[in-house]
Amino acid sequence: MVMPMELELRSLDGVEEIKGYASEGLATMFVEFDVDMDLDQASIDVREAIDRARPEMPDTAEEPVITEATTADFPVLQINFTGDNVPERVLYNVAQRAKEEIETLPGILEANLRGAREELLEAIIDPAKLESYNISNEQLINTVLRNNRLIPAGAIDKGEGRFSVKVPSVIETATDIFDLPVKNSGETVVTLRDVATIRRTFKDRTTYSRINGKRGISLELSKRGKANTISTINAAKAVIERIKKDIPSSVNVFYTSDQGPFAIAQVTELEGNIITALALVMVLVVAAMGLRSGLIVGASIPVSFLFSLIFIYLLGFTFNFMVMFGMLLGLGMLIDGAIVVTEYADRKMMEGFDSRAAYTLAAKRMFWPVTASIATTLAAFLPLMFMPGVAGKFMSFLPITVFTVLMGSLLFALVFCPTLGALFGKAEIKDKKHMANLAELENGDPTRLRNLTGLYAKVLQYATRYASVTMILTLGIVFACFTAYGEYGKGTVFFSDAEPQYAQVFIKSRGNLSIEETNTMVLDVEERILQVADIKSINTYAVTPGSNTRDLDRIGGAFIEMQPESERERGGDAVLEEIRQRTAGIPGIGVEIQEMEQGPPAGKPISIQFSAKNRDLLEPAVARVRAFVDTLPELREISDSRSLPGIEWELSVDRAQASLYGADVLQVGVAVQMLTNGVKVGEYRPDDAEEPVDIRVRFPYADRGVGALDTLRISTPQGLVPITNFVSRKAMPNVDTNERIDGTPVETLRANLAPDILASDMVPVIEAWIQKQDWDPSMTIAFRGENEEQAEVFAFVFFAFGMSLLLMFILLVTQFNNIYQSVLILFAVVLSTAGVLLGLLITDSTFSAILTGVGVVALAGIVVNNNIVLIDTYNHLKREHPELDYVALIVRTGAQRLRPVMLTTVTTVFGLLPLASNYSIDFINRSIVYGGQLSSFWVPLSQAIVSGLTFATLLTLVATPAMLALPHQLHQVYRGVRRRYRNWQTRRAQLADAV
Repeated sequence: MVMPMELELRSLDGVEEIKGYASEGLATMFVEFDVDMDLDQASIDVREAIDRARPEMPDTAEEPVITEATTADFPVLQINFTGDNVPERVLYNVAQRAKEEIETLPGILEANLRGAREELLEAIIDPAKLESYNISNEQLINTVLRNNRLIPAGAIDKGEGRFSVKVPSVIETATDIFDLPVKNSGETVVTLRDVATIRRTFKDRTTYSRINGKRGISLELSKRGKANTISTINAAKAVIERIKKDIPSSVNVFYTSDQGPFAIAQVTELEGNIITALALVMVLVVAAMGLRSGLIVGASIPVSFLFSLIFIYLLGFTFNFMVMFGMLLGLGMLIDGAIVVTEYADRKMMEGFDSRAAYTLAAKRMFWPVTASIATTLAAFLPLMFMPGVAGKFMSFLPITVFTVLMGSLLFALVFCPTLGALFGKAEIKDKKHMANLAELENGDPTRLRNLTGLYAKVLQYATRYASVTMILTLGIVFACFTAYGEYGKGTVFFSDAEPQYAQVFIKSRGNLSIEETNTMVLDVEERILQVADIKSINTYAVTPGSNTRDLDRIGGAFIEMQPESERERGGDAVLEEIRQRTAGIPGIGVEIQEMEQGPPAGKPISIQFSAKNRDLLEPAVARVRAFVDTLPELREISDSRSLPGIEWELSVDRAQASLYGADVLQVGVAVQMLTNGVKVGEYRPDDAEEPVDIRVRFPYADRGVGALDTLRISTPQGLVPITNFVSRKAMPNVDTNERIDGTPVETLRANLAPDILASDMVPVIEAWIQKQDWDPSMTIAFRGENEEQAEVFAFVFFAFGMSLLLMFILLVTQFNNIYQSVLILFAVVLSTAGVLLGLLITDSTFSAILTGVGVVALAGIVVNNNIVLIDTYNHLKREHPELDYVALIVRTGAQRLRPVMLTTVTTVFGLLPLASNYSIDFINRSIVYGGQLSSFWVPLSQAIVSGLTFATLLTLVATPAMLALPHQLHQVYRGVRRRYRNWQTRRAQLADAV
């Protein structure tokens, strides 16, 4: 069944990968589409492809079921129904009604009942009565089949009207089946009631569910990818509250694994951090520029945010924590343009200009520098919008938000800021000393100033005179940073490791286990977990082995919700480690723990895929690699997809011998089904059921079992004959599930990592060992999962980094019409990258492929702003004061732009400094949390920008002006060499004349 579907699904547009799982009686396909694919259209395409493949499937195959799947492994909410001594039917009816109503909500993708059994209309036949009435199994089954039909008999049309005719004989209630005639003898009719006990019940149990140790039924809700978590959960709760009045008082209804408060806490905490950053930025701006100018600059924050929110709403984005962090990231940058314009206008008003003239002049003078600086920042964020894959979809909100925020800030800096300044701007009253310093700064020698600016001017003068030495020292520092990180760097991770709040426990075992046996095993694990402190709720379930197609040895699991961070004394990792310790070493049971991933889902850190057209090559290869990785202490919770040990009973029919008795394979198969799950003879739809209910015929429980196979008899023309006369029974290995990816058979080995071990350290070790081995050339071994995602992200980050530099270079050449100055501005990107690596070394942190990588690319657009302002001022002063030598010109440039450069840098750094320090400071809720869920999530990105921008700014203030002097000094060297060469030629000519 898998192969015909694969052939049709491959032809669909937007398909990234097709996974197929084939097991006995079941085929499952997972079709992964590009993240930008419209899911509604994808669903239609899949249905059409399956319809085309339908003729190639077995006639006995049921109609395929097509559902949308989500990458999230954790439900957003679990609704639990429990009750002491409450009948199962009552719990089922209540849970089923809740399921039906909740599934109608637009944000709900799936509502799965855990611990509930499907309904069944069961006919338990009495073998003794069948024998006494001489009724065969086939007669009994055909009775139900032939009397549960709706037969359209056509229409009668005699010219005087037209009338449809039909023969209805559909079973509508359980009582309709009681009086179906099975056999007649003269005037005596034997009905189904006479030979069978008919009852509406549930199918044999294949799962158990417990909530906090009490048996019940859980309803697990998964939301659609674009649905809002909080509103979806609230809508589901509203449904439950509405139907509660109809629920018996003996049924307890409560919620677990509720991600709503967690999501609200994240949003609220991030809002508080935005307010905190806003307060810090405003304090700095007002302290540096005065109250009136500070308020004008501060007005850019609400204007830019409002501008951004308009576009976010039009794009259909939810107000999620990624959007909010984009605003927090943009908070320190969006005021840069307003600071530059306002600071220049303030200086002009102190020189005697009125507010209107000063701000008009500032808007004209700073139009291109501000535009270029913001444009280069936008050029850095632009490629990030096109990050591919699930990781790109997850991170796309951030660059889009920053992009719209900065567009709003550009509009404010060039239009609204001059307008507000013209109306409310006023030169601050300064003393004579300040005015003298200003005059010295504008037209004198800044090195004579007795303040920080004067000290900086003296350092800059020295660095400029020895520009080549300054350049060599700068390059040496940068080279040392890169070399040190290459030698002592801690490695890379795919995403940041935030404190877990939720986790899943997977319980595994092997063998032909019954549901009661697996339930006992799961109960043992559950009792150990319940002894662990700081757990708020636990939902456990037990299933028969093989129920999970992708994890055949899974016999159960648990959803764990920990207490909120503020209510527990230790981190979530410590809680999970205690669970591992308590559940380790249980005979015959393996326990794996998976935290809820905060970023894009990637699965286990180590995932090795073996693929080959010849499936026989795979299992031996997996066994060899498994034997090696089992020796690595850094790995734990290792699993693979090889066939599991176990047996199944195979009944071989001797067709020739069976024909002597007038029997065949079909009769044997039907008879055996009576001993197992029963023979499905039809279905009916009661008024109180959403889905059709199966009608099955089977033997009583006492007459079922493996031993009954040896005493089973079937009706033949020669009477009841034991099937052992022509059937042999033998034990055979289990038929396993075959997995295929894109049409190729595969096996997979996966592993988790021990604490403080990185996948980037272990993958090369395993890969090196694999490369030393001899493998069949037709087999491919590849690292998938997190390693594959990380490689894809790194490839894009390098591409985005290159594209950002190219876009910025084009903008800078257009602005300055000078290749050297454009390259000099971009040199700040090298400095910032070195600063990021230096920050990782100082903090002993890992390089996050997504967050740190995005931070490096974003930083490229931020750090060039200071260089743009410096070089633009240098070019302006060079035109205004051609009489000055290059050293005085460069010193005056640096001194004049020191305050705006430092102010724009400090506001950006201070806005992110709390999160970069792993502190979440929330002024609104008056809380300061170190190492919390929010701060630890954003540490890599915040640290990248803070460390990179700080390091680059400190070097830029010295290195960039010094390198501006290099062309002058090189020109002087060239002129000196040329002069000496001419003098030498002159002396040589004189000597020649003398000779």
